[in-house]
Amino acid sequence: MANGWESKSVQEQVVEHDEQIRAQEVIDDRERAGRLKAELARKVQALKLTRARVREQLTRTSSERYTLLLNSELKQIDGELAKLI
Repeated sequence: MANGWESKSVQEQVVEHDEQIRAQEVIDDRERAGRLKAELARKVQALKLTRARVREQLTRTSSERYTLLLNSELKQIDGELAKLI
């Protein structure tokens, strides 16, 4: 009889351990998702700030070549934003 009780106790410990591992995996997945979401938000914010800076530079320039360069940069930034959003 003692072996039966020990086996049940060990089996319960194994089940409990497996449940703890699954619970930790869920927590890890949520934390990872949160970090990815925060990273995405930072990237979008950085691109929006860069876009605003480029648009501001466009209003100040009188050089046709620089205007073409800035417009090209704006298209690239808009493309990157479209991918992220």
